[in-house]
Amino acid sequence: MTSSLLPDAGTLERHLHRLPLRVYWEDTDAGGIVYHASYIRWMERGRTEYLRALGLNQRTLQVAGTRFVVKSLNVEFRNPALFDDSLLVCTQCTSLKAASLTLDQKVMRGTETMAEAEVLCVAIDENDRPMRMPKDVRAEIVLAPEGNTR
Repeated sequence: MTSSLLPDAGTLERHLHRLPLRVYWEDTDAGGIVYHASYIRWMERGRTEYLRALGLNQRTLQVAGTRFVVKSLNVEFRNPALFDDSLLVCTQCTSLKAASLTLDQKVMRGTETMAEAEVLCVAIDENDRPMRMPKDVRAEIVLAPEGNTR
């Protein structure tokens, strides 16, 4: 029997997207502490679901000739998340330029920040060259008030 249930895609309230997740053994080291690469993977999911919640499906964008790639990623690990923790990946756009957007992302456990990142994403064309974001794409992105990530 197949299920029609989709994974939780999170919620978008104005400018802020929240994606809930649970820490599984596969996300941790032998001591049950989240491995650093897991945060990067979760943030990627957060970015994808953030864009989807804005109505910007990346597969559809790709077919139309626009892709987003990460140009830079600056991560600060603050506190260790542990096996079975309930976390939120919070994503918001803090800067929007002609060919790029900067996203502020945090992995939270309640009000505690586990990791945070500033991610610069660039729009590229089918030849992997930077391009101006289409106007309809730019129109969907809502800038966050500076410093507000909760």
